[in-house]
Amino acid sequence: MELQQAKQAGKSQGGARKDWLMLDNSMQPKEEEETWFSTYLDMMTLLLVLMIVMLAFSGKGDFISGFDRAGSAAITGGAGEGERPGAKLERDGYGAQPGDAVYGDETQGQVGDQSGEGRLMGADGEALDADGRLNAMGFDELGDDIDVVMNEGSVSFRINSEILFPSGQADLGLAGISVLKKLITVLQKNDYPIAVEGHTDSVPIRGGRYPSNWELSGSRAGSVVRYFEANGIASHRLRAVGFADTRPLQSNQTAEGRAQNRRVELTMDIPKRRTSP
Repeated sequence: MELQQAKQAGKSQGGARKDWLMLDNSMQPKEEEETWFSTYLDMMTLLLVLMIVMLAFSGKGDFISGFDRAGSAAITGGAGEGERPGAKLERDGYGAQPGDAVYGDETQGQVGDQSGEGRLMGADGEALDADGRLNAMGFDELGDDIDVVMNEGSVSFRINSEILFPSGQADLGLAGISVLKKLITVLQKNDYPIAVEGHTDSVPIRGGRYPSNWELSGSRAGSVVRYFEANGIASHRLRAVGFADTRPLQSNQTAEGRAQNRRVELTMDIPKRRTSP
């Protein structure tokens, strides 16, 4: 009797053990599934964080780049490429049409001695300076990068485009800004009207931002005007005009001549003082 009871107890314990093992085995897949899902969520979270970090760095770079472009536009009036990459010859132009009038007389006076400080004095300049107005303008402070030409009734400040702008662009370079700062000190000593002229060589533009030399030379003239305006020169005194290659100083058949023709010229009209009868 006791033996039978022991056997039955053993069977019941064995059945309970089997039930527990079956329950334990049935729980293992769920635990493994939860572990895999947790790992998957961790990976997705890490990927999301990595993506956010990459986007943050990318957005920061775009912001800085945009700020630099905006600051450049505020100083120089914007610009762009006007020639093919790798081209050796620099070119110029604006939307002005041939025959546009500018301040000053187109007849240039005789050129005298060059002082070594950027001055070019002629007979007309000496006559214009008879009342001492030009002596007080400080031309000796301009340096060698600016040629001063005395015309009949006007003074021209001639600057090579390669000094003011990088090749094929209308953005003022650091060297160009340094030269214009010196010129501003002279222009602020009077209130005469100023025409800023962009000039080019005769080499046509093929490709790039500017369709022709008209657009590039005038865009450069506009950049100089905007820089002057931003640095204290009254806007009513200023005018920008592009002449492309219509008014060369030298022949465009030589590299030296083309280099001299690529320039920005500021013509300051100086009316003659009325003499008492």
